Amino acid sequence: MTEREKDRIIEMAWEDRTPFEAIEFQFGKTEADVIELMRKTLKRSSFNLWRKRVNSKVSQKHRKKRSGDIERFKCSRQRQISNNKISKR
Repeated sequence: MTEREKDRIIEMAWEDRTPFEAIEFQFGKTEADVIELMRKTLKRSSFNLWRKRVNSKVSQKHRKKRSGDIERFKCSRQRQISNNKISKR
């Protein structure tokens, strides 16, 4: 995995509305893989804050916490991305 891919996974992991399924779809990394990457990459305090946020009611990282009406990984207003590994900025 390249540094750019790691950075993108970490960025997606910090986003509240990006589910772990989206990371797995784009990068083939399971939730456990993402947690391990975050644990190795972040400072301990930052990792603890992230885990607390992921498990809070604010975050929608887990599909079961999301509304049943949401069936997509990305915002409906986002430019179409055709299964790219890394989104074009």
